[in-house]
Amino acid sequence: QVQLAESGGGSVQTGGSLRLACAGSGYTTNSVCMGWFRQAPGKEREGVAVIDADGSTTYADSVKGRFAISQDNAKNTLYLQMDTLQPEDTGIYYCAAGPSCNSRRRWALLKRGGTGMDSWGKGTLVNISS
Repeated sequence: QVQLAESGGGSVQTGGSLRLACAGSGYTTNSVCMGWFRQAPGKEREGVAVIDADGSTTYADSVKGRFAISQDNAKNTLYLQMDTLQPEDTGIYYCAAGPSCNSRRRWALLKRGGTGMDSWGKGTLVNISS
């Protein structure tokens, strides 16, 4: 059974940085597609970044150049480094895992807010104040 647990959320001011982590069990990061998704208050869940088992990545346009997704296969942990944070980055951030994803699937996962991923964490809250 796949289990995911996010950590690293918090409150920072505009322009600050946070690093989220997602510790997993029941799978290995080098065999699945993983991603970060977020949901702002009153809005639908949206895709942030997705990484395939081979390390290929795709980012939402809104975070490109500011966020970096990575994984440590030895620790079975997914990361999201977030820099130059803006108030519009506020939300609950979720990590998710699913079947291997090529470029087309990564874009689809981002566009559909992660619909199609099999396993989800409970989320971690990120709050950016102006």
